[in-house]
Amino acid sequence: MSRFVDKLPFFDRRASPMEEADDIPRSGLLHLHGGHHHYHHQQPAAQSAMMSPQPSPPTKQSSFTLAQLLKRVNEARSDVSSPNSSPSHYTIELGGSAPGSTGSDGSELTAHAGVGTLLPFVLKFTDLTYSVKQRKKGPCLPALPFRAAAEPEAPRMKTLLDNISGEAREGEIMAVLGASGSGKSTLIDALANRIRKESLHGSVTLNGESMDNNLLKVISAYVMQDDLLYPMLTVEETLMFSAEFRLPRSLPTKEKKKRVQALIDQLGLRNAANTIIGDEGHRGVSGGERRRVSIGVDIIHDPIVLFLDEPTSGLDSTSAFMVVKVLQRIAQSGSVVVMSIHQPSYRILGLLDRLLFLSRGQTVYYGPPGALSSFFHDFGKPIHDNENPTEFALDLVRELETMPDGARDLVEHNKSWQKRMGPKMKHHDDDGEKPSLSLKEAISASISRGKLVSGATDGNVTVSSSASPESAVSKFANPFWVEMGVLTRRAFLNTKRTPEIFVIRLGAVLITGFILATIFWRLDDSPKGVEERLGFFAIAMSTMFYTCSDALPVFLNERYIFLRETAYNAYRRSSYVLSHTIVGFPSLIVLSLAFAVTTFFAVGLAGGVDGFFFFVAIVLASFWAGSGFATFLSGVVTNVMLGFPVVVSTLAYFLLFSGFFINRDRIPKYWLWFHYASLVKYPYEAVMINEFSDPSRCFVRGVQMFDNTPLSILSPAVKVRVLRAMSSSLGINIGTSTCITTGPDFLKQQAVNDLTKWECLWITVAWGFLFRILFYIALLLGSRNKRR
Repeated sequence: MSRFVDKLPFFDRRASPMEEADDIPRSGLLHLHGGHHHYHHQQPAAQSAMMSPQPSPPTKQSSFTLAQLLKRVNEARSDVSSPNSSPSHYTIELGGSAPGSTGSDGSELTAHAGVGTLLPFVLKFTDLTYSVKQRKKGPCLPALPFRAAAEPEAPRMKTLLDNISGEAREGEIMAVLGASGSGKSTLIDALANRIRKESLHGSVTLNGESMDNNLLKVISAYVMQDDLLYPMLTVEETLMFSAEFRLPRSLPTKEKKKRVQALIDQLGLRNAANTIIGDEGHRGVSGGERRRVSIGVDIIHDPIVLFLDEPTSGLDSTSAFMVVKVLQRIAQSGSVVVMSIHQPSYRILGLLDRLLFLSRGQTVYYGPPGALSSFFHDFGKPIHDNENPTEFALDLVRELETMPDGARDLVEHNKSWQKRMGPKMKHHDDDGEKPSLSLKEAISASISRGKLVSGATDGNVTVSSSASPESAVSKFANPFWVEMGVLTRRAFLNTKRTPEIFVIRLGAVLITGFILATIFWRLDDSPKGVEERLGFFAIAMSTMFYTCSDALPVFLNERYIFLRETAYNAYRRSSYVLSHTIVGFPSLIVLSLAFAVTTFFAVGLAGGVDGFFFFVAIVLASFWAGSGFATFLSGVVTNVMLGFPVVVSTLAYFLLFSGFFINRDRIPKYWLWFHYASLVKYPYEAVMINEFSDPSRCFVRGVQMFDNTPLSILSPAVKVRVLRAMSSSLGINIGTSTCITTGPDFLKQQAVNDLTKWECLWITVAWGFLFRILFYIALLLGSRNKRR
């Protein structure tokens, strides 16, 4: 479906409702005139004196099957693509046919018998019940005989939602209210399918059909309570990146920019478009603007259903009103909006269409705002004049919750009141019948009128039985390589604006290299120099891994942004992992060159030019493996304070078993596996082989064999006589210049003889790939974003 819908001038169509949502009434009719579409809205009609205005039902006139509608869209596509065709005049009616409307051929469109009026989307939830296990809050020690009688045990299960029912309609805002802990966020999560099915009881349907999880991810959006945004991106850049994720690749970049600019105007962010989001250390947009940006990120693809968890939390009255006003425009453009809100002001109350009050997981009121006075008057608690009805209701609920029975009386009153007054509050089109279009057909119709630009669901959502394969749509809006490119550009831009992070890391590497270079300056080929070389290699290679521990907070800082974006299929997890790898690699190259240049020549390492470049390669491989290890841990742990002790202690174990402190031959067999699992082992042995593999180099000559032994205190003359005595005794001529130990001999003494230096290099590189694969698996298993 999205393949040919993408060809339509969507953003010309969507510009009108975004700019004129406050002034244009809804009618459900969609007119295409020369490629420009406009939504028309009806003014809501009052149901009764005690109720707030409700949207009037669509006029029961003739309508058309989905196949007819799609035929018109396909004809539009064919005419637009034809080089010799001229623009045609079309009228496609989704909510009902207007008399005298004409098709592309100029003939009047007639209705098919048996096809009723197309009803809007209706999200209905029935008897939602959700309970969780409570942890025991008992003492750590067992009860003693002389202790007083234990307090009665709390119930093992705590009910967070208790038979909650209601519905939300297209064009309306349904608000969930209640005190803290009443179950508002839990209900929003239940409706958004963020609770595991085995834990949640009841049903949630859209147009009478249960929603598949993959389908819901594409047709809906979820705005979290916290504003999870990249602080160094501007408002326009943030929305543009979201558009590139959510809008299909077939849509030109120019059109995506138009959509972003129209959305900026709709959200009232024009003056802040070029201002960074900001954080604690960087001044940025205000709290209300940040909240509207968070909403804009999730509605860039024009979802059918929008869930919001307390979008006005922490905002002043004016900012909160502006946010809800934006939500009203979104609802009027053809979306179902469900939000939780703590305590709306009187002005905000006038923008809401349905209210659902909760108290400890139970419904204490469900209905329009205008019926609150009648409801509480029947309960015996009339609302005083000039008093905010929601404030009165919340205060009364809090007062009732302090009593032993809680708000049980109010819950029972709501049940009886719903039975008595419920039929009067229904829409005229609420006849209990199933909507005339199935869910998949209704979604396809919404796509054809400009909604849901990103596509449809995982698998095939077929428009009708006769639909062509072009009507099948994919789970993600863009292919893998497009997602990776957008993620990479965003990460590079964010990194470029925080250069201090890389500068500090480069400074740490240079200072470490400078200190090592001055301590191990120009080592000679004596036995003492050999020992000092071993110390340099062990410290240098382990420093590479410890320096990479700064990669740990990188993902942890982005974790919840990643969870929000992937929860509703903005991009694939594999795209994120690869882009994360690409962005971090150039800095590793710079750090490797900086460390090698600082230390290699100053220490006097062997190998010449070839040895230098191999040293650069093994340092780079060490950075690669170390950053991969830290990245993997960042996907497992959820807290920086927990992650750093794990990284530091694990790297200490790697150094212990690397072969520097104890040779492989001396390690107990039950710990030998840790030696081969040590990340430090392979780069350490690689630089050892690079240094000592030349058989022509001699590191112990003649009297030097007495160094580091008790005989080292003898005078040179005595050492020479001892050598002569040994020569005559052994029958071998051992002079002062005779080579006793070559480089390969020393490697054999250190048990560094099972791998070549290139094998060590490739194994180190493989560790880096392995840890990134494990990072991807950790993201798959640990980012389900659902309650148990």
